Amino acid sequence: MNGADTAWVLVCAGLVLFMTPGLALFYGGMVPVRNVLTMMMQNIIPLGVISVTWVLVGYTLAFSNEGNSVLGEFDAFALIGVDTPQFHTVATGVTIPALAFVAYQMMFAIITPALITGATAGRLRFAGWVVFLAAWSILVYPQVARWLWHPKGWLGQLGAQDWAGGMVVHASAGAATVAVLLVVGRRRGWPNLKTSPNNLPLMLVGGGILWFGWFGFNAGDGLQADGIAAQALINTHIAGAAAMLTWLLVERLTSGHSTLVGAVSGAVAGLATITPCAGFVGTGAALLIGLIAGCVCVLAVRLKQVFRYDDALDVIAVHFVGGVLGSFLLGFFADSTVNPVSADGVFSGGGGSLLWHQVVAIVCVVLFSFVLSWIIAAIISRTMGLREPGPEQEDLDHVQQGASAYSLNGITSRPTAAGRAASGGSSDEARKHPRPNHLVSAVVNTERLDGLRDALLMAGARSLELAEASVYTGKIRTEAFRSEKRRMDFDDWLRVQVAVDDDHEEAVVAVLKRFGAEPDSIYRVAITPY
Repeated sequence: MNGADTAWVLVCAGLVLFMTPGLALFYGGMVPVRNVLTMMMQNIIPLGVISVTWVLVGYTLAFSNEGNSVLGEFDAFALIGVDTPQFHTVATGVTIPALAFVAYQMMFAIITPALITGATAGRLRFAGWVVFLAAWSILVYPQVARWLWHPKGWLGQLGAQDWAGGMVVHASAGAATVAVLLVVGRRRGWPNLKTSPNNLPLMLVGGGILWFGWFGFNAGDGLQADGIAAQALINTHIAGAAAMLTWLLVERLTSGHSTLVGAVSGAVAGLATITPCAGFVGTGAALLIGLIAGCVCVLAVRLKQVFRYDDALDVIAVHFVGGVLGSFLLGFFADSTVNPVSADGVFSGGGGSLLWHQVVAIVCVVLFSFVLSWIIAAIISRTMGLREPGPEQEDLDHVQQGASAYSLNGITSRPTAAGRAASGGSSDEARKHPRPNHLVSAVVNTERLDGLRDALLMAGARSLELAEASVYTGKIRTEAFRSEKRRMDFDDWLRVQVAVDDDHEEAVVAVLKRFGAEPDSIYRVAITPY
């Protein structure tokens, strides 16, 4: 065993694991505020479900030494008696323990189906999703991994190549996404839904973690700490950077703005596209692949308007199109001087053989994943349910978790001590704090929350309530989200309601004005107690 290679693979396994909570932050920052916890839970639960299924049956189906070119056998069930495996076809001369390989491949199996949740945001029933994960991680992913990465795999034997998962991860997850969307359907009100991201800084943190973890995803796939690993790492980075710039340029030309969401989306698209190529191409080719990826994937966002599918966070445009595009471009840019395991692509004098094998593999993987995923999703939908029903879709966090992602700066609907006394406390307290007789209501800019609660309490507020409010402005403005223009005539504000007595009413109104409430948005109603 080689200690350096073993340490490198174990570190890369940790980096790929880190990508799953990174994906949760990435997706969580881009969904409406009422679905943040639900989205994050859907992304984190594969860590539990698929870790178990992988150890029990997933690994042996994908990488068992027994079995044929299509399906593995159960000689490594529950990792009992697991021996040095036949390592996947992107590496030669591997000298790491079998369990290091098991752990590293497990992280790929975990994050692959988690990608689907970005498309189905706001619709999935948690129990149905858990069952789908378990079934998919046994019936779909191990087979595709075996076909391309096991030395016996029939697509690998045919001549198809996939360095770190352009087909195994992104194309298979993308095809599954299409299938699941067909089963669960569109969100109510789509495409006129207001679905702006709730927290762009959170999205940026998640995107940064994904970029960081992608070094383990791609650079570790050769299972050796060598020059090919270094080449894969620099290719990964430069493709992500180039795709970011191209996406932003197209965004600027088409919508007039270059956005943070576009920058991160472009980077992820480039990272997904270079994944099948990272260890098979040179740096110049990686740069070109990234430039192509940014342009193609940003334009692919518009496909959902053409074909009328409700992909909430553009998983199909970024991951599906990116994975398929990268697998296809490998047929042009593959270079055996970079990695002797690779065949040469069209531009390296290899003719069209590799390109043809890539096309065949893409079609087979996409069709297999789509059909099986649709069957699994349809069965779950007809039995226990895969889509959260009816009105519950509007506030999944409370329905599924009984909680909210944000405390809204500590402002609650609970009355203050003075308010409780005035509405039923002791007679002494009631005399000290007379009953509030007015409810003052106003809308406040969400950017002016800091200190609002304390200021209102000091002004004499007895109880506070806060709720989200979409305020009609009468002015149509254009809002861009991933190159998609939306015409909006509502702004996001917060409705504040304050119970107050006569002596403190003017002070409370003054506080509300100081925190951005427009005078014509402030009104009062008399409180009539039961």
